[in-house]
Amino acid sequence: MLIDFFFTLKRYRLNVSLRELLDLISALEQHVVYADMEAFYFLARMVMIKDESQYDKFDRAFADYFKGVQSVDLFSNNIPQDWLNNALSKHLSDEEKAKIKALGGLDKLMETLQERLKEQEKRHQGGNKWIGTGGTSPFGANGYNPEGIRVGQKGNRNFSAVKVWEKREFRNFSSDTELGTRSLKMALRKLRKFARTGASEELDVNQTIGATAKNGGMLDIHMAPERHNAVKVLMFFDVGGSMDAYIEQCQELFSAVHSEFKHLEYFYFHNCVYENVWKDNARRDRERMSVWEILHKYGRDYKVIFVGDATMGPYEVTYPGGSIEHWNEEPGSAWIERITSHFNHVIWLNPQSEAHWQYYASIQVISQLMQQRMYPLTLDGLSRGIKALTSKKV
Repeated sequence: MLIDFFFTLKRYRLNVSLRELLDLISALEQHVVYADMEAFYFLARMVMIKDESQYDKFDRAFADYFKGVQSVDLFSNNIPQDWLNNALSKHLSDEEKAKIKALGGLDKLMETLQERLKEQEKRHQGGNKWIGTGGTSPFGANGYNPEGIRVGQKGNRNFSAVKVWEKREFRNFSSDTELGTRSLKMALRKLRKFARTGASEELDVNQTIGATAKNGGMLDIHMAPERHNAVKVLMFFDVGGSMDAYIEQCQELFSAVHSEFKHLEYFYFHNCVYENVWKDNARRDRERMSVWEILHKYGRDYKVIFVGDATMGPYEVTYPGGSIEHWNEEPGSAWIERITSHFNHVIWLNPQSEAHWQYYASIQVISQLMQQRMYPLTLDGLSRGIKALTSKKV
């Protein structure tokens, strides 16, 4: 059965391997789950799928293969007869089956449900006719009727529903979805690189096991330096003006980055980077830091991330005096080129929809200055950006 399930996942273009299939089979052999379809769903998803953006494809493949209730049209003529017969045999007593038969059978029950849905105009609680919660109506949730259809109820109560009709419970994920803090953290973890530094403070399990085995079972403890996140990140955030529309996204990004990286430095700029940036927006006029100082202070190994919509007049990037706030002796393009030349890995994350980029000359200019390393602030865009930050510099 699982071989066909595996090929169904492949047909839905999910990135699954034989290794993961064998892991799933092993988990079932160990009775991690048993006779529970929902538990099997979560187990299979956990073992087979490593990328949250693939969850929606997995849900559809799972429903397709197992032909679960989520993929069955309640009122179509294609409801599998064997599925209905099995449901009747499993959940109803002989007496209850006789009652359904006396009332006209399942076809009559479905016909009546359609009529009730057309007639009912509001929520109903209790009673014995309308679709609602509680009561003894054949249709609804959290009530009781031996010939019922469960509508919108989480789980079983009396195990007496002939047909289960519930909304799909699993959230869709898409590669172009704007990111929340949790999704950002998961994506950013691909950038992390661990190294062992400092004094030996934690047990080296693998080395201890190997050395103990070589000593004929005599315990030989080995310690190792603690693992630290070795990635160093430098971020530049565009603030004010058109960026006000993306404050929430930038706050989520900042929160995620701040919690994921120990070595993080950040600065603010407006529209384009010029000779100075700042760390406190409330003191931006009094406490600024020279970009020259940043280039001398931070090593080439820092991963640099610009965050901004890059939406401005093209002259703000390409001409001296282009800044709308002060007279800049050199164009912003000169400072961007200095930054991209000094640091080994630099990208630009743009919160504006990628479909709109073509309409702004300034975005085209900055993207060219960034050597086309501008990415949308989406799950897919961040993944591509992180790949660029971790690749070898050409």
